Amino acid sequence: MQYVPFGKHGFDVSRLGMGCMRLPTMQQDGKTVIDREAAISLIRRGIDGGITYVDTAYPYHDGESEIVTGLALKDGYRERVKLATKLPIWLVKEEKDMNRLLDEQLRKLDVPYVDFYLLHAMNKDRLELMRSLNYRQFLNDALADGRIRHAAFSFHDGKEVFLELLQDYDKWGMAQIQFNYLDDDKQATEEGLRAAGKAGIPLVIMEPLRGGALANPPADVKQLMDSYEVKRSAVEWAFAYVADYAEVATVLSGMSSQQQLDENLAIFDHLTVGGLTDADKALIRELKKTYLARVPIGCTGCRYCVPCPNDVSIPSVFHSYNESAMLGQEWKHSWGYNNLVKDGHDASKCVGCGACEAQCPQSLPIIELLGKIDGEFNK
Repeated sequence: MQYVPFGKHGFDVSRLGMGCMRLPTMQQDGKTVIDREAAISLIRRGIDGGITYVDTAYPYHDGESEIVTGLALKDGYRERVKLATKLPIWLVKEEKDMNRLLDEQLRKLDVPYVDFYLLHAMNKDRLELMRSLNYRQFLNDALADGRIRHAAFSFHDGKEVFLELLQDYDKWGMAQIQFNYLDDDKQATEEGLRAAGKAGIPLVIMEPLRGGALANPPADVKQLMDSYEVKRSAVEWAFAYVADYAEVATVLSGMSSQQQLDENLAIFDHLTVGGLTDADKALIRELKKTYLARVPIGCTGCRYCVPCPNDVSIPSVFHSYNESAMLGQEWKHSWGYNNLVKDGHDASKCVGCGACEAQCPQSLPIIELLGKIDGEFNK
């Protein structure tokens, strides 16, 4: 395992972090629950393999992840890791809720403190809410009384919001962002990553494999990898890209099997900051270019086409269709599109009024495309 300093906090951290959002599961009384024996064994095997950072959160596995993570850290394992969990902001309605939820989470984890406490999935609206509820005082108090060692946040919004958030509190001990070679120009972006580094705020990376999608590339992407002189698996290429950045402290992986864990441990035995050559980086740019060339609809997500009179979420429909095509996945099983169907915002609701096409800067044949998508979905 490779280790790097965690910013200026005075300790090193493993480059690979254990994410506890995708622990092994089983069926029990008709419900999907964590397979506690397998999950505890997996977390401990990871720590024995050199992992020193464990990440969980209030909603993971319907609230069970924090409990099982706490159980896994018994028998001396807690003292070997840095532990992170997150404040479920969507449950915060008034100022006192923040203390109540933190105390509940400490009880579930069965620990007196966590090393990192994150404001979960911050965006513009949640930043405004947190400001209105005096989140800085809450974090200051939790730091002072020892319930948390470092205040942090995870993030899902645009670059400008990320840059604003970096400056909004003077005691950020870490930021967690989604970053991979397909998303380095989205959300916090590479520019935001660099800005965090300049501000002295170390980064933890989530979704380095983009929910596992980058581990199973389509044939044309895999052919590029296979023809390159340096042989790495698709998983290793994705991890290597993220681990190359000096601003990155640790890279989270939501491992759900011993095989995944052992493969990742082997990869992170040799990944180092600055380990990619110029030729390696050029290949990764080609991988991204090849993925993007698979996108069939040139929608920019500008949202000029909405609101639709019949409530079709046109940008979301196109995004779901494009994502599945880009990643070589079965579109009809898309979680995003099936949610649109469930909520009545899918392509089948189009009545062909043409209001959207009149507003589209890209002059897309939106009615025709929605009909095509609906036809494929119902075939």
